[in-house]
Amino acid sequence: MKIVIEGAGEVGSHLAKMLRAEANEVTVIDSDEGRLSALAAYADVGTVHGNPSSITVLRQAGVAKADLFIAVYPNINQEVNVVGALLAKRLGAAKVIARVNDEDYFTAENKLLFKEMGIDLMFYPEKSAAEEIIATLKHSSSAETMGFARGKLQIAIFKLDEDSPMLDLKLKDFVEMVKPEELQQFRVIAISREDKTIIPKLDTKFHFGDLVFTVSLQEGVQPLFKYFGKEDIKTRSVMIMGGTAIAEMVAKSLVKQNVDVKIIDKNKERCIELSERLPSTVAIINGDGRNSDVLFDEGISSYDAFIALTNRDENNVLACVVAKKFGVPRTIAEVENLEYTKLAEEMGVDNVINKKMVTAGRIFRFTLSGKARFVRYMSGTNTEVIEYTVAPGAPITKCKIRDLDFPTNAIICGVIRGQESLIAVGNTQIEAYDKVAIFALQESVREIDRFFR
Repeated sequence: MKIVIEGAGEVGSHLAKMLRAEANEVTVIDSDEGRLSALAAYADVGTVHGNPSSITVLRQAGVAKADLFIAVYPNINQEVNVVGALLAKRLGAAKVIARVNDEDYFTAENKLLFKEMGIDLMFYPEKSAAEEIIATLKHSSSAETMGFARGKLQIAIFKLDEDSPMLDLKLKDFVEMVKPEELQQFRVIAISREDKTIIPKLDTKFHFGDLVFTVSLQEGVQPLFKYFGKEDIKTRSVMIMGGTAIAEMVAKSLVKQNVDVKIIDKNKERCIELSERLPSTVAIINGDGRNSDVLFDEGISSYDAFIALTNRDENNVLACVVAKKFGVPRTIAEVENLEYTKLAEEMGVDNVINKKMVTAGRIFRFTLSGKARFVRYMSGTNTEVIEYTVAPGAPITKCKIRDLDFPTNAIICGVIRGQESLIAVGNTQIEAYDKVAIFALQESVREIDRFFR
């Protein structure tokens, strides 16, 4: 595909590197030569220096023949991205995507308006991150969770601690100890171990520190927690460090669920602003959350979850480590430097949220066959989870799963067929209009996509 990206900031540069790795032709526009030079130093992409709203610059970048145009200009009014996307569409780009920073744009009426104007997708990274955090809090014990078809299928990740009952068991031992009726409710699909992702075989042994990926039906979630020795803790109170846009959106959502929320921020003006914008039930504290004495005085040990959302990754990670020492059951840190993700997990942070990764998944599906409804990058791994809708006559429907020449570094997790959901096994036959969840290493995504064309 030919892809043009407007903006070489953090999000734009990450997308450029990721999409170029998938053998796409990528060109990046930016008015800052320094940002373009920094990107060109580590990514084999074309660059065009100039005003992102200039028709001449857009034409120079080749938008007339672009399969996809992505407007993610950094630190600037969102109107520049909207105008850039609309111009690119008029100049001939097949699909256009724009980054915005206003929740009002996402009302059903406004989304339809922009769709009619020609923008195929609008995204707000902070809003996506907030939604991710809310979804994560629903299951307190797993390192990460995601659902398909309103939760009918769940993918959850369990970290094996030193007291885990799974340690040193082989997969076949685990299968033998599971009740027969539960074998159809869940399965182990992968293991992340020391920067490697393993599709396990029956003789694969579970090790300390492993991240074990599972897929389950709704009724299989509780048995999974039992086997992994985890308790599904309900989140009734949350302390948030950092009064950012993400924190504001998370707080708004949580109070609607009758969760007690306290936000700590060291900027007095921002605290005043939050107190005016958020419901009165949200406690706003002007203080430095990096100071453990402040956290102690604010009763951190009594909270079910601690979320660190400042603009500094190091502060977020360290604050979560402190929260763990105070006995908080669940910690979540926003970490934008991808190199810190694994470090954060090793230091005991339960969940890592990265705006770039969340955004990348939503955009990446536009580079696939058109049957991919959802793409999710799993933090700390080189894996993706993709949800496809099966078209009539697609190769995936030609035979049972065990007879498909499916990539060995990918696995078909589950199938949603109408109101029915099922865990996929060897004799499962995929049918037209099924929704299929695929777990895959990144290098196999293109090969998988051909099964759904």
